[in-house]
Amino acid sequence: MFFQNRQHAGKMLVQELKKYLSDKQNLLILALPRGGVPVGFEIARALKVPMDVIVCRKIGAPNNPEFAIGAISEAGGLFLNKQIIDACGISQKYIDDAIAAEQEKIRAYQKEFRSGEALASLKNKVAIITDDGAATGMTMKAAIDAVRKFKPAKIIIALPVAPPDTAQELRQLSDKAIILNAPLEFYAVGQFYEDFAQVETEEVKILLNLANQPKLPHAPEHKSIK
Repeated sequence: MFFQNRQHAGKMLVQELKKYLSDKQNLLILALPRGGVPVGFEIARALKVPMDVIVCRKIGAPNNPEFAIGAISEAGGLFLNKQIIDACGISQKYIDDAIAAEQEKIRAYQKEFRSGEALASLKNKVAIITDDGAATGMTMKAAIDAVRKFKPAKIIIALPVAPPDTAQELRQLSDKAIILNAPLEFYAVGQFYEDFAQVETEEVKILLNLANQPKLPHAPEHKSIK
């Protein structure tokens, strides 16, 4: 299964989510910035519910920052793949430095996208956590951990694509996981998109603002936002 862009992926997730959501009260969309926000916007718009960001950052491997060896969340959760860390001989100093750098980025994202305010209360709410896809699933695991601390009624994971092993892990960690595509031949999330252009900070801010207006308008096309 391929997606035209993140908006298309979000619309496809909506069709599956509608099968499981009988009541939209106390429902909140939580998108991982930045790529998850256009996906989350389509869900929020279709269901007419608010959206926020849940800030998590992956800890990339030395010389390959896109490959996650761990992740941290804004709620203080830390996940490390000790098997990979040990196998690659990654030093504790590298890990400590990487964590410090990503914590700084988390604070910057909180200030940029939420004006420094804390995540809204999730107690007794149904949280739908979404992104444009997951590879190792580290950041999504960190997001689940962060949201659990707020005692939500239920956590639903909504992803366009993830490899089978990651999909299985996320199903075990959440109350419900909707993953549209779990292909055996998985190299990167971007391979399943025709348009996987980087989502800019300004687009995230625009979509968050639009998603939380009383009446949600049509989403702007990705390329039209500069």
